[in-house]
Amino acid sequence: MRLAVVGSYGAGLTMRVPRMPEAGETLPGGVFAAGPGGKGSNQAIGAARLGAEVSFLTALGPDAFAQEARRLWEAEGVSATVVEASAATMVGVILVEEGGENRIVIAPGALDELRPEHVAAFAPRIAAADLVLVCNEIPRDVVSATLRTARAHGVRTLLNPAPARELPAEDRPLVDFLTPNLGEARVLTGQTGSDPGELLDALRAAFPATTIILTCGSAGAYVDDGAERFHVGPVPPARVVDTTGAGDAFTAALAVSIDRPLREAVRFAAAGGAHAVSQHEAIPGLGRIADLEALLKGEDS
Repeated sequence: MRLAVVGSYGAGLTMRVPRMPEAGETLPGGVFAAGPGGKGSNQAIGAARLGAEVSFLTALGPDAFAQEARRLWEAEGVSATVVEASAATMVGVILVEEGGENRIVIAPGALDELRPEHVAAFAPRIAAADLVLVCNEIPRDVVSATLRTARAHGVRTLLNPAPARELPAEDRPLVDFLTPNLGEARVLTGQTGSDPGELLDALRAAFPATTIILTCGSAGAYVDDGAERFHVGPVPPARVVDTTGAGDAFTAALAVSIDRPLREAVRFAAAGGAHAVSQHEAIPGLGRIADLEALLKGEDS
């Protein structure tokens, strides 16, 4: 599988805490870790670990975080095209409480200097891909340029609409696969509820030509491909310690298996997410084929 990914890289500064602090409170007992992140980079690395040939477009700043990124991609076999920005490399600050739930704040930095003309220069990599992945941690016009470039070359697209924001109506027909969670689905549709069926109805109205995979965490995923609608149950993880990067692991596994029957592909993606939540931090949570197959085998036994 050949994938082109247009997205984000950032340093992840993670603090594991017993609970979330109240406003104005100083909470002791945290455990700190720093490491690479960014949804685009995570998805690119996750797909490479699962056997895909991956090309990646992003932006980095003039700092040590950028040097770490380049070493990481070389080690993981990701072919990266880097826009060298004047602003600092993106940083995400992540609070993870006991039980694995997280809260994340992002400073985009260098990613705000990514432009549609950079996508145009990356077009040969898009044209050579079997699937293009794009997320919302980059400017809106870069997402649009990526979708339009892929369509111009007849390449399928997968949009992971995180962080949540509206997608212009003219770009919606350019999305072949959409992977929102419940919160992102509400933003895309303007709905306020959490019923998967109602959200799928609204998503189908907004994206009439798109295969929609609505992820619901421990409740699995609900799928609507325009012809049928079905539920894929969760793959039980060995443990739950950190949900950071679980959506990226799901998306990467879905991308590399997208040519399988859809139920099978979504189940493989669910195994990717299950492996991710069993590990602390995003990169260690990106599984390899043996990791995901072991989870699926355990579920079937």
